[in-house]
Amino acid sequence: MRQLDLFREIIVDNFAGGGGASTGIEMATGLSVDIAINHDPAAIALHKANHPDTEHYCENVWDVDPAKAVKGRKVGLAWFSPDCKHFSKAKGGKPVSKKIRGLAWIAVKWAIAVKPRVIMLENVEEFKTWGPLKGGYPDPDKKGKTFNSFVKALKSLGYEVDFRELRACDYGAPTTRKRFFMIARCDGKPIVWPKPTHGDPESLAVKTGKLKPWRTASEVIDWSIGTPSIFERKKPLAKNTMLRIGRGIQKFILESNEPFIVNDKACFIQHYYTHQGSETRASGLYEPLATIPTANRFGLVTAFLAKNYGGNYTGAGISLREPLHTITVKDHHSLVAAFLTKYYGSDVGQSLHSPLHTITTKDRFGLVTVKGENYRITDIGMRMLQPRELFNAQGFPLEYIIDKDYTGKVYPKTEQVARCGNAVPPPFADALVRANLPEFCSNESRYKTAVGN
Repeated sequence: MRQLDLFREIIVDNFAGGGGASTGIEMATGLSVDIAINHDPAAIALHKANHPDTEHYCENVWDVDPAKAVKGRKVGLAWFSPDCKHFSKAKGGKPVSKKIRGLAWIAVKWAIAVKPRVIMLENVEEFKTWGPLKGGYPDPDKKGKTFNSFVKALKSLGYEVDFRELRACDYGAPTTRKRFFMIARCDGKPIVWPKPTHGDPESLAVKTGKLKPWRTASEVIDWSIGTPSIFERKKPLAKNTMLRIGRGIQKFILESNEPFIVNDKACFIQHYYTHQGSETRASGLYEPLATIPTANRFGLVTAFLAKNYGGNYTGAGISLREPLHTITVKDHHSLVAAFLTKYYGSDVGQSLHSPLHTITTKDRFGLVTVKGENYRITDIGMRMLQPRELFNAQGFPLEYIIDKDYTGKVYPKTEQVARCGNAVPPPFADALVRANLPEFCSNESRYKTAVGN
């Protein structure tokens, strides 16, 4: 446990959740945040598992007295990620909560009580529209009025304030998640916005080596996990889901000049048919091929990500060559894989003694040309992305604990996904702290680099 140091500035993480901002801060500084506050016992329990040196407050943020919490220490950084669901455009048609929409005012309370040298606040882009409610809904005639009052309150307390929107993919996380950030500081030093480290692979900055290319969805996929056939499910997929899969197959496989092929980088060959529908097998590409049976079970896998929203989504999904889209508390991304075997147009069966590339008797779908060779789609598999894959996409370190709390209690997958969807991508906090508090920062951290970074 870290000892109390009255002469060192401390870092406080309000609305700490599962620890996204805390992790990014630690990636920058090499130290756990000093204080973490959250009302949810499960969130605090997960935070404790990953940040055992932090002093935790499992309380409503309004019930914590800042002066008592800091115990006379100066606050160098106070981070705030107030609940965003009553600002988000993803919010449905239900009335919004004035209490939840007002949570950001806690930053002003801390500014009055202990005057942190730097305040950072994260929220959705729509946070700038914060205004009074009328009949339970935002008053369109007073859009942004409360936000302006919030900014003025911080300025009146001696803070310089600036804000802008940033995308996680520009700072090394393989997700396009866009967020609003506000920085307020009262020490006379300039507010610094971190320069992007990654960019569009087609941009001049990337092609000339000034930026790294955006990290992609393919980096976070665990290719060793099978994708069960959509045709062998006990409960057939919904019509809209099948339509989305169809659109993705059309765009990313049938009509693509360069479909995403799972090859030696994925380190396995999928055996895509099963014995009585119960066996799933795979082989490494650097080991002997498994026994070749009478039905051809070997082939290329080409894949994309489907997006399982409600019936209003009409897009084709996401290419694995681009960053993952925003991860929500109930994630909607699923991996779709089409299994391909070579096709010559005349073979109709598979003999144990014939060449492996002879077409299987189970060819079902369209013809695909990959680098001049013809293939048939012989099956289509789909599975939801797993929590670890989603945390990887948010830019969390590979060793970050997501499946159990500090007591060893196991987290169900639904809670893991929800915690991930609510989390601040750590690369955001890492970049912002390095830009504005270099005196806090270190190149040493207990965390290894995130997947693919």
